[in-house]
Amino acid sequence: MTYSKTGREAFTQLCDQLEQQIIGQQSLVQRLLLTLLCDGHLLLEGAPGLAKTRAIKSLAGGLEADFHRIQFTPDLLPADLTGTDVYHPETGSFSFNKGPLFHNVILADEINRAPAKVQSALLEAMEERQVTVGAASYPLSPLFLVMATQNPIEQEGTYPLPEAQLDRFLLHVRVDYPDKNASRKILQLVRHEALCALDHSAPRELQKVTQEQVFAARREIMQLHLAEAVEDYIVEIIETTRNPGQYGQELSSWIRWGASPRGAIAIERAARATAWLAEREFVTPEDVQKVTPDALRHRILLNYEAEAEGITAQQCIDQIIASVPAP
Repeated sequence: MTYSKTGREAFTQLCDQLEQQIIGQQSLVQRLLLTLLCDGHLLLEGAPGLAKTRAIKSLAGGLEADFHRIQFTPDLLPADLTGTDVYHPETGSFSFNKGPLFHNVILADEINRAPAKVQSALLEAMEERQVTVGAASYPLSPLFLVMATQNPIEQEGTYPLPEAQLDRFLLHVRVDYPDKNASRKILQLVRHEALCALDHSAPRELQKVTQEQVFAARREIMQLHLAEAVEDYIVEIIETTRNPGQYGQELSSWIRWGASPRGAIAIERAARATAWLAEREFVTPEDVQKVTPDALRHRILLNYEAEAEGITAQQCIDQIIASVPAP
């Protein structure tokens, strides 16, 4: 198999562009690209001010795609996402006005502040790539990516995402604070942007990644070689979340519910995209290990004993990776 040079160069340029705008969050940049390449959706969790909104806006700015931000609030209605039928009395007919879900890149900001009906409308869009209004269904764009954020600090007035909706996210990423050096660079970047705005300086035009290049990259990723041993490794990791007793009583005492088949699909696709970005034609066990925590963090339910002991999903996944032999 031969790679598309222009496609790879386009994504390398996009990665460099994102890292210049999102300082100190290389892991976040990587996960954004993985989600785009895997045709999935991303859930980000982190304190306010950690560049979550800036990240998805920067990604959309590097693509030939349109972007829309939706601020989720308790009074939001499903029609605020999907659109609504408008009645025209002069003709006695209805026409459909599209909602924000008909854009390519969607930021669902503070998704856990919206009630269940709104989350259900978003769930259909994420899974079925369509919205239903009344008796009619309307397909969404072939390039459709939802990045949802939630604040782990303030939980008052929130509606926790149900497991069915969490399972629709390819990856669940925790965003942490940048280090001292990155914080200094952030100050310099913001200062530079403020000066450019005051001087009315136009930003430098960058070549954007086309939707055709995105689709071509996705085809190349699905054609990468995945050895049977690596595939068995992915399956064994998922099986361990369901039957953890084979690797010790400790794991068995932590996990209440294991990962669904979507967990295995997410690991495989994200590992393939990781290998593609690394310019390899095959997937390694290390690729699998890199993406497993973000692919399973929201798909494993811990029991009450583990939560009482302060055990986190990350600790549980680390123990699984350490226990399952790599090929």
